[in-house]
Amino acid sequence: MNSHYNVIIVAGGTGTRMQSSIPKQFIEVKGKPVLIHTIEKFFEFDEFINVIVCVHKDFLNEAHFMLSEFFPDKSIQIVQGGETRFHSVKNGLEKITNKNDVVGIHDAARPFVSVDTIRRCFETASLKGNAIPVSAVNESLRMVSNGINKAVSRDAYKIVQTPQCFLVGTIKEAFSQPYSPFFTDDATVLEGLDEPINLVEGNAENIKITNPTDLKYAELYL
Repeated sequence: MNSHYNVIIVAGGTGTRMQSSIPKQFIEVKGKPVLIHTIEKFFEFDEFINVIVCVHKDFLNEAHFMLSEFFPDKSIQIVQGGETRFHSVKNGLEKITNKNDVVGIHDAARPFVSVDTIRRCFETASLKGNAIPVSAVNESLRMVSNGINKAVSRDAYKIVQTPQCFLVGTIKEAFSQPYSPFFTDDATVLEGLDEPINLVEGNAENIKITNPTDLKYAELYL
């Protein structure tokens, strides 16, 4: 590992889709908040990784309390999230100064990412400049356009996961672009610079917890 590893954990949500008074990343599963399960995976991968957590301004105190409780011997940075994911990530990137580092950007609500997936992403990004984990589409797909639908080959599509990993200098340049609603994840921001994206294998369990059903799955899985 010639470059230093960083991870920005995006925990900016407020819990609307979960029909909950607290954001999904703070909901406890098996005695620990989802966010804590997620961060533990990255420390398992690299105990010296620099962790930055982006949190909605209403939950900064909870985050400070929670992180000091579960990781008393780690110096985890907390930054205030922005109005969109794009702005939250941009705030996190400002905390990383070495442009030759590699940074992973990961959803707080994906606690089931495997250490192997994390390793593939960081190592490929170190070699090639970026890497994002993907998994196969197992369902049949139809494309709907102007009221007409037709079957399409699922082999032509991949499901995108996180962590999405990048060389810091390049992704910072990408995030200096004006915000666009077409930026659905970090890789699409990088594509704004016409950079090719490297795909690596994700893991099927690496789902994003977004609704109450996912929470039940999470409890079973853990």
